[in-house]
Amino acid sequence: MFESLKKEHIVAHDDFNRWKVPPASIAIHLCIGSVYAWSIFNPPLIKEFGVVAASSGDWGLKSVVWIFSVAIVFLGLAAAFGGKWLEEVGPRMVGMVAAFCWGGGFIIGGFGIMTHQLWLVYLGYGAIGGCGLGLGYVSPVSTLIRWFPDRRGMATGMAIMGFGGGAMIATPIKESLLSFFYKAPDYLGAESAIKMVTEGGKRMADVGGQMVEVVVAGAAQVASAPIPLQEGVYVVGTGNTGAASTFFTLGVAYFIVMIIASFSYRVPREGWLPAGWTPPTADTASKRMITHKNVHIDQALKTPQFYLLWIVLCFNVTAGIGVIGVAKTMMSEIFGSTLPLVVNSGFAATYVFMISVFNMCGRFFWASISDYIGRKNTYYCFFILGIILYLSIPYAASQVSVNPVVTWLIMFYGATMIIFTMYGGGFAAIPAYLADVFGTKYVGGIHGRLLTAWSTAGVLGPLAITQLRQTSVGNSIRDLASHIDPAAFQAKFGASMDQLDQLVAAKTVTIGRLMEIAPAGTVDPTPSLYNTTMYAMAGLLVIGLIANALVKPIHDKHYMETADQNEADNSAAAASRA
Repeated sequence: MFESLKKEHIVAHDDFNRWKVPPASIAIHLCIGSVYAWSIFNPPLIKEFGVVAASSGDWGLKSVVWIFSVAIVFLGLAAAFGGKWLEEVGPRMVGMVAAFCWGGGFIIGGFGIMTHQLWLVYLGYGAIGGCGLGLGYVSPVSTLIRWFPDRRGMATGMAIMGFGGGAMIATPIKESLLSFFYKAPDYLGAESAIKMVTEGGKRMADVGGQMVEVVVAGAAQVASAPIPLQEGVYVVGTGNTGAASTFFTLGVAYFIVMIIASFSYRVPREGWLPAGWTPPTADTASKRMITHKNVHIDQALKTPQFYLLWIVLCFNVTAGIGVIGVAKTMMSEIFGSTLPLVVNSGFAATYVFMISVFNMCGRFFWASISDYIGRKNTYYCFFILGIILYLSIPYAASQVSVNPVVTWLIMFYGATMIIFTMYGGGFAAIPAYLADVFGTKYVGGIHGRLLTAWSTAGVLGPLAITQLRQTSVGNSIRDLASHIDPAAFQAKFGASMDQLDQLVAAKTVTIGRLMEIAPAGTVDPTPSLYNTTMYAMAGLLVIGLIANALVKPIHDKHYMETADQNEADNSAAAASRA
């Protein structure tokens, strides 16, 4: 069975319609691309016990965001190792393994949520699912480049477009499943009607003669719930966010779709060219930095171009991936308190959906444009325009704090959407960039190794955005507390100001809760929590801009001679037969 999956058994005849291959590639990428909708899971995962609000035993946002990071790290590692394997066994076998890893990762992650074992979620969705991401990601890229040598950018754009669009489909599905499986916790009554005490930073109330932990749901928490709820006090551990059941359902569905798509893969014979197409002349290719020769996958690592392109991809991705991981949370925090009638739970969910739309469209648009203006010029656009847009976000966030009008929301929305087109476009253009620089023969393996830049970005982006945000949160809470009457603080939280750190650790004290008792005229610091992060991201884009400017054609000494290429072909064929 496994022998029949290898690439020598799926070589298409010359009159095969090459347009039958892109749908299978897009289907797999739509499945694994749902990782971009991870932020949909952030709110329920940080409220698994409290359900309507975070309780002391719930996971923090920082811990949950790192699940996404681990998945991206393993994506890059799997792509780096799987890229060379892909060249030996072909896309069908790699796609099959990706289906088992991605679907199985959801199932294991679901058990981790059900048992509240965070390490299982990291193992399932993060490590195993991340391997499925990497293998599924690289499986169609080199195949489509070989099927469409006349439109390399468009070909990779088609393949990777699905990855960007995965969240577009997954967002409403995930929201619907979470709502379907959601169960509200037991409601005790309005906050003013329930006698509560604070023990170890936790809010406790008497229920049937026993003191149990409770959470208080205010207007913001009630508005973000998927079903109608009342403001007031709820018993911890009596509801269900629906996250575990959603994981189980998605795991099964993704597995089925990816298996069917994998069996649709075909590869062209060696030397095949589209009917009527003539490769560009040497002069034209030289002007656009396109080579007709090939660099071996191992030799590519010895060239400065590989590492410059690694930096180009890494910093372009880092700037966008941290924002994507917390997109829904960021939108809610920046505009939820200043424009609550506009930015509610539904608006934030739609924002995640639109990120996917622009991410997907950007992959096809920018990759296709790169066929005409060149790959290097395309990345110049990404970095120069990106720097300007990232610097505009803190300005919009700061202005909406003092002047809450929709204009600043529109500015923020537009800037981030353009950023996400370039984020997706960077992924779609890089395989064609590699094919131009290193040749097409080993582009799948070289692309896989370059995706370690994505792994690095998967750590740098969320690390920067969570660490900088956490620092801003801590500073804001301390600043707000210094302006609040100690008696009002005692009445609100049942503890003195001396216990502030303990109350913050137990999630009893938050910026939102402090704003409820802050003096009139106090500016809510929440919209400015991400300002420092945006400045840092703009700085990374400057580095990427410099690296792109330094990319030059490969030195002749790195190209394969004809004899070496034939020997490599024979070795690959022998390894495949073994």
